[in-house]
Amino acid sequence: MRLPAVTAVGVVLIGLAPPAAVAAPTPTPAAPTPAASAAPSPATTASPPAKSPLTWGVTPSSPKGPDGRDSLRYKLDPGASVTDYVAVTNHSAGPVTLTVYASDAFTTAQGGFDLLAGREKPVDVGAWVRLTTRTLTVPATSRMDLPFTLTVPANATPGDHTGGIVASLAATGTDAQGNQVSVDHRVGTRVYLRVTGELRPALTLEDLRVRHRGSYNPITGGELTATAMLRNTGNVRLGGQPTLRATGPFGLAARTATGGPLPEILPGNAVRVSVRLSGVPPLFRLTAITTVTPVTVDGQVIDPPPVSVADSRAVWAVPWSQLLLVALTIGGGWGLVTLRRRRRRRTARDLAQAVAAAREQGRVEAAEDLADGSADGARNRQNVRTAGAASDATRSSEDSSGDPER
Repeated sequence: MRLPAVTAVGVVLIGLAPPAAVAAPTPTPAAPTPAASAAPSPATTASPPAKSPLTWGVTPSSPKGPDGRDSLRYKLDPGASVTDYVAVTNHSAGPVTLTVYASDAFTTAQGGFDLLAGREKPVDVGAWVRLTTRTLTVPATSRMDLPFTLTVPANATPGDHTGGIVASLAATGTDAQGNQVSVDHRVGTRVYLRVTGELRPALTLEDLRVRHRGSYNPITGGELTATAMLRNTGNVRLGGQPTLRATGPFGLAARTATGGPLPEILPGNAVRVSVRLSGVPPLFRLTAITTVTPVTVDGQVIDPPPVSVADSRAVWAVPWSQLLLVALTIGGGWGLVTLRRRRRRRTARDLAQAVAAAREQGRVEAAEDLADGSADGARNRQNVRTAGAASDATRSSEDSSGDPER
């Protein structure tokens, strides 16, 4: 059951008459609604049609009707008592029979305000409330102002005690599997009681866990998420403001994130806290400090004031994406250097092969030239010898023709 939110200021009423001395509640016509302009007779007790919607409300009241309070707030000494009223209003077109009772409140793990189930027996302020009746039949579009007495035990502990007074209607419904189930529809108003004495505001962080999640983008950094149970170990209602601070080795690259404000936490109860910090540089080993600054509810001033609570965890933040980028950079550079070296070696090898081929070609050509030169020399020598012989023969012939007598 969810009850309305509350605001500040309590009402101190001490030593009023017990419920036995208070007259039984009588129906009072409620303000007209669009569905009904006049209140039916209180004698009308027939149940409304099955399809007729039932709507009712519970608010703080007085003997003459609702007085504008949004909750029932008291500050009492141990052993003191107070008598007050709640108005149960039926906004429906037919009468409704409700079960009225008080119960203890608790804070859900998600930070909601709830009361114990109807079958659970209260042990705190819900057990200190006495109503004049437990079953109440309210005529259509009517209101009944129901008195009750709150008596604080003499051994009650100082601090805040929270509960609620509800008007309940049990009905039979069907679940998702088609089975019939009993559904308890409850509407109520909150009860805030502060028992006088020493106040001890205190919060405690439990089961703190910090997780780091790296980013695929090596530039943006990773993300830290801190989760914990924040328990109210004191005796007053408190809210809180969580923060998460992360630092690298030697305090490098400090980052801080502030979470959303926490709802009120009743004494002895706990809520789950989660704070997320983005853009955290992955410096291998990080120190994450989670701090919750207590906040008093309704602007109350508490003496002594509550103090902040903090806890820290060390978490590994390996820069995988950055290491991969470095590896790729080194690998790319090494590959480029290797490629250049291979190209230079290939160029040098090709050049050496070209030089060797040129040299071989030169040797071949030189040998051919030498061979050609030897053949030409032999031919020249033969020609010279042939020419010399011819010259000798010519001279001999000339000599013979020039001396006939010989």
